Amino acid sequence: MGLLDGKVAVVTGAGRGIGRAHALELARQGARVLVNDLGGSVRGEGAGNAADTTVKLIEERGGTARVHYGDVADHDQAGDMVACAVDTYGSLDILVNNAGIVRDAAIWNMPREDFDAVLRVHVAGTWSPCHHAAAYWRRRAKENPASTGRIVNTTSGAGLGGNFGQTGYAAAKAAIVGMTLTLALELRRSGVTVNAVGPSGLTRITATMPGAGEVIEPEDVADDAWHPMDPSNSSPLVAWLASDEAHYVTGQVIRSIEDRIIWMQGWRERKSTAAGGRRWDAAEIGDRMATDIFETRGAGLRFDPA
Repeated sequence: MGLLDGKVAVVTGAGRGIGRAHALELARQGARVLVNDLGGSVRGEGAGNAADTTVKLIEERGGTARVHYGDVADHDQAGDMVACAVDTYGSLDILVNNAGIVRDAAIWNMPREDFDAVLRVHVAGTWSPCHHAAAYWRRRAKENPASTGRIVNTTSGAGLGGNFGQTGYAAAKAAIVGMTLTLALELRRSGVTVNAVGPSGLTRITATMPGAGEVIEPEDVADDAWHPMDPSNSSPLVAWLASDEAHYVTGQVIRSIEDRIIWMQGWRERKSTAAGGRRWDAAEIGDRMATDIFETRGAGLRFDPA
């Protein structure tokens, strides 16, 4: 018996790395999986059949899977992906949005087309699958109010805290958090939970960073072994969030770093000061910010935004 027996899942960007690991784990937990991947390079160029390897691995381990090569950032192809899962397996219960690319450069060196390409894959490539899945789940909820759905989106440390040379990637991953919070509100009445996971692992994306090391694929680490940068480390969390057990968790951001699961608090009020029922005078804000907010006036301190 698995956590996901009888469920149908779609995993995007599942041809390699973390997406492949998610697909393998969902299948191990009993889900039938539609493995989506366009098969392009880490920059999002070209196409290929990497998803075939993931399907083969699932089938070799006794699971059920089918491939889908669609571009999730293309709205119609994303719709075809959702329809393919429903037509093939009779339903859709889980959507894991993992597809992504990277084109890093400091902002003064980053071409606009690279910025646009990264946002297209991460943001539109999350929004369009969610759009089509949400429409399906709303229709299903009207017929069966007890029906449920699960969306697990993918953010990252860059989106949550910034990273030099990744204005496009960080902006995209931060946008996915905002999308997740909003979808959790919009889909609650349809029985759908929506959460975001920030995984870790030595993938094609992280391997582009100097000194990161060689890429690790999920099948490179034995089932009884442990590696802190195994791309599979976050997959049990994703499987749990996709399960009925996690029905009470929605609108949350949870990181999975090595062996740690970290519940993020996100943006929150830290300190405040008020003008006393009147409009602020710009000339007085400096003193008030220094004394009431940053507590730096007279202390010889440099403001630290962390």
